[in-house]
Amino acid sequence: MNIIVTSIFVEDQDKALEFYTKKLGFVKKHDVPTGEYRWITLVSPDEQNGTELLLEPNAHPASKEYQKKISSEGIPATMFGVADIDKEYKRLLENGVKFTMEPTKMGEVKIAVFDDTCGNLIQIIQQ
Repeated sequence: MNIIVTSIFVEDQDKALEFYTKKLGFVKKHDVPTGEYRWITLVSPDEQNGTELLLEPNAHPASKEYQKKISSEGIPATMFGVADIDKEYKRLLENGVKFTMEPTKMGEVKIAVFDDTCGNLIQIIQQ
């Protein structure tokens, strides 16, 4: 069994698509109309056949509440791996990304957290 798609709730699919592609550098893989919303998935530019990230509309009240609660508690919605967190932190800052935690050593790993402007905190990790 493999993980092929994972999702993240977003307040606005167009805004999320812009942020995740232009600011973070992900590549759009699918953008399919599904009624009122779209099936939009992104992949890493380095692994275009890898796991897809679905930009899931938070239209349902439960998803809005979940997203609001974890964000207000400072809990990242997901985690992305990076090879060099200090280099990635600098690149993202230059792209206008706002961090809530700068790169911090936690045991054997180094993490940082940023706001995706779509209702989520995202953690990056260098292992």
